[in-house]
Amino acid sequence: MGTSTRRRSMSALFVTVALMNTATVLASTAGTLIAADAGGPGASGLPSAAGVLGTAAGALLAGASTSRRGRRFALLTGYGLATVGGLLASVGAATGQLVLVLGGLVVLGLGNGAAQLSRYLAADMYPLERKGFALSSVVWAGTIGALAGPLMISPTARAAAWLGLPELAGPILVAAIAVACAAVAALVLPADEVTEQTAHEGWRVFRRRSLRLPLAAMVAAQITMVAVMTMTPPQLHHLGHGLDVVGWILAAHIFGMFGLSPLTGRIADRVGGRHTIGIGIAVLLMATALAYAMPTSHEYGLPVSLFLLGYGWNLMFVGGSSLLSTSVQTRAKGTVDAVIWGSSAFASIGSGHLFGHGGYPLVAAVAGVLALLPVLLLATRTSGTTD
Repeated sequence: MGTSTRRRSMSALFVTVALMNTATVLASTAGTLIAADAGGPGASGLPSAAGVLGTAAGALLAGASTSRRGRRFALLTGYGLATVGGLLASVGAATGQLVLVLGGLVVLGLGNGAAQLSRYLAADMYPLERKGFALSSVVWAGTIGALAGPLMISPTARAAAWLGLPELAGPILVAAIAVACAAVAALVLPADEVTEQTAHEGWRVFRRRSLRLPLAAMVAAQITMVAVMTMTPPQLHHLGHGLDVVGWILAAHIFGMFGLSPLTGRIADRVGGRHTIGIGIAVLLMATALAYAMPTSHEYGLPVSLFLLGYGWNLMFVGGSSLLSTSVQTRAKGTVDAVIWGSSAFASIGSGHLFGHGGYPLVAAVAGVLALLPVLLLATRTSGTTD
């Protein structure tokens, strides 16, 4: 691939991931608040669960489509379906039908699954010594969502009210528009050469010992992050704070998830994925401990905790992805992503029940324990080696 073609492809991947991330933040946050109002705290995890299940299915679809038809076709398919899902969810929000909202978020998640696979597509364009930085550059595109998504919640809600719609229909409708723009941006990607892969390669990859550490790290990070993040809007809502407070605290969190990705990529390239994962575990433990100790501090405790929660996830996600980028093929990467996102659906549902029974501190405590899961594999040096 020539330099100009690679630069154009990276730019297209960056834009599509930024738009998809913005849409996901808008739709997921609004959906969580809709579910909490309709079904109480126990139902507040359902929208996030719907989104991550859709993302899991989207990762599988994108991996298979990329191996058969190329990255351009995979992204266009994912974003096209996600646009339909966003429109369906916005209709559900406007008419007060939670089932439509949840169904729409599942379909919207298909586009997010395609966007997640983009980091590996970026890594495939670069030599071994720059793969960590390449994939982290695409992850960094989520910074746009970190800044724009949460801060757009309140204005889009007010715009919906001005149009005579329920306030929370506004963020979801704008999410659908953002995904449609991502589909347009994906048209810039050049047609790529397709290398056919075997039908069973995606699932056979789980036999590899080298997969244990990156998979455990990314699953643990995803579950920990989703559990605490999903229950933060209901916690703030319960404390009487408005959408503006919810928006800027989530902005701090999502900036932590994506804003420092180039730095994380440099760390992964320099010290390796294993050490990057270890640093991420320590940061996640600090985040959950702070959330447990200061669950009502919307000025200091929660913003700092949510930022650390995001960056701890970023370290483990980029570290794990860098270990996978050279060891498995595109189809298998989609399968791995499906497992990661599918497992976090249980975190979304479970965190809602924990929140209903023991409040936000219980959610933070359980999440902190789960963050420790990859430690045993870190102590086993063969867990991260290539077969």
